[in-house]
Amino acid sequence: MSWPWEVVERDHELQNPTSADKIRLVGEYMRLDDRTRVLDVACGKGGPARILAATYGCRVHGIELRPTFAEQAREQAVAAGLNALIEVETADAAEVQLQPDSYDAALCLGAAFVWGTIADAAAALRPVVPDGAYVAIGEPFWQVWPLPDSVDPQEFVALPETVSRFADAGFRLTGMVAASDDDWDRYESLHWRAVEEWLVEQPPPPEADAVRSTHERRRSDHLRYRRALLGWAIFVGRKA
Repeated sequence: MSWPWEVVERDHELQNPTSADKIRLVGEYMRLDDRTRVLDVACGKGGPARILAATYGCRVHGIELRPTFAEQAREQAVAAGLNALIEVETADAAEVQLQPDSYDAALCLGAAFVWGTIADAAAALRPVVPDGAYVAIGEPFWQVWPLPDSVDPQEFVALPETVSRFADAGFRLTGMVAASDDDWDRYESLHWRAVEEWLVEQPPPPEADAVRSTHERRRSDHLRYRRALLGWAIFVGRKA
């Protein structure tokens, strides 16, 4: 079963455990202004792009794989009067040929998995910006290490190792904006509500049983250990 993100995140303005104020802080750390051309990889519904364009006047080129999200990003940019600053391309960012030094800054918020880990995302984005430019990548990390035996570490590592992965790809860490418990709870709660409402729609979706099982497991994991053990932050680095 493919997890129905278009349903699960239908109520999300920001599709990561963060806030508008924190996105603005990321823009401040990156020194964005009305001359900055920004690449936003896996831009989703364009929430961060709209915040940054409205606050700093920067131009944002988003790349989004899911057509539904990409179309919503375009529509909401128009509704916000920001369509002159925001353009969204529907594509798989991993397959897009990004030209060297074609942007002044780059974002990949919570979608390093497009390439792999934060190290892979940083390596992919490094050629896109010139020396001295800023890149921001959102990535989970384990707040406790070693983990309990019952927890699968997946591809994530502890905070110092996460930063090392970023630095080893050619960036010097200049800023970090971490998710709070409230950020996580809001992000997850919107998932839970959307799925619960969707599951009682009539007629019931054919994949309802599989979605409910996955939804209940994900919710249980958040309450049982992820809320306490899994952190998330946007790491801002300057290209060395």
